[in-house]
Amino acid sequence: MHLSSPASAEHVQLYRTTEHEPLVDDVWDEGRVRDAVAGIVDEAERVCDGCFWPDHPRDEWPAFPPGPTTLYLGSAGMCWALHTLGTSLDVGVVLERALESYREHPDFAPDYGGEPSLWMGESGLLLVARIVASAAADDERLAARILQNRANPTWELMWGSPGTMLAARVCGLDELWRDSAEPLWQRWDEETHLWTQDLYGRTARILGPAHGFAGNVHALRGFVGDDVLRERVRVPLEQLAMRDGNRVNWPPAPEAVTVDQIRVQWCHGAPGIVATIGDLMPLELALAGGELTWYAGPLAKGGGLCHGTAGNGYALLRCFALSGDELWLDRARRFAMHAIAQVERERADVGRGRFTFFTGDVGVALYARSCLQHDARFPTIDYW
Repeated sequence: MHLSSPASAEHVQLYRTTEHEPLVDDVWDEGRVRDAVAGIVDEAERVCDGCFWPDHPRDEWPAFPPGPTTLYLGSAGMCWALHTLGTSLDVGVVLERALESYREHPDFAPDYGGEPSLWMGESGLLLVARIVASAAADDERLAARILQNRANPTWELMWGSPGTMLAARVCGLDELWRDSAEPLWQRWDEETHLWTQDLYGRTARILGPAHGFAGNVHALRGFVGDDVLRERVRVPLEQLAMRDGNRVNWPPAPEAVTVDQIRVQWCHGAPGIVATIGDLMPLELALAGGELTWYAGPLAKGGGLCHGTAGNGYALLRCFALSGDELWLDRARRFAMHAIAQVERERADVGRGRFTFFTGDVGVALYARSCLQHDARFPTIDYW
């Protein structure tokens, strides 16, 4: 079965206006940005109870008594972000307590006693414990979790082996990294040019970084040469591109081309694909994805990384890194000012910040700092 362009893609809207909001008219202000980053860090330090952070009404997750601990939405993610930003909080002790809590009450609890995955499982906790030099770090247990996850049928970053491959790589566990990379490489279908995910009870071929193609390609860096990766990504990205003039978006999956299914987010759509593998794409495609990200505007869902304004902003920073054109840096900074305004607005509405890594305020702080430093690396996956 050969991959073909989405049916009637030329008639599909590239984004939905209801998912976005007008850009605030705030010029780049380095002092305000530094104050905002410091304020986010200060509040996060102040409200931590020694292991957990207060929940937020916009994070509609299952209840995890006594609290979430994992990288995506729990204590591990907050600890990594604060450690990266610079903090007075003893995140090593927080990780000790979070690991104890996870092992007693896993955030996700399949039959074998907890997820081994990076974002939603114990591997993420153990990796962050190692990075922050916590007494809870345990390379032997982390290695066992990575090995356990090598053939996870999701074949994506959040739950699958591409995520735990990153953990193996950053820890210097080269044999385990290659042991996971080989089956991922073999699963890359030469006819469809994609991977097939068994995810949440359904089978799909997903394009974005969180659950599919772009994240898998990124995980294979170093195992496969960049020239090979460039050739392999070109065909599916060109064939599945939905164009409108100089703007391009990609559907979440080849079959997802209705207006209700289209996204312009880091997790699904042009922003995440450009931010994650923009350097492996034809430059014209990467910049066209950036144009769509800018044209659609900030996301109404919030300021965060996964499906928020900050995450989309990393596509603009990637375009700056690729082109050297300061127009992209200016645009990225405008998104940073908007994301900061979203944090301030939401804090005023709710009475407190949003204390998760991929959806919360620390992601905005990391993005704002990236704009200060002209740093296109996406948090976690580009650091590891």
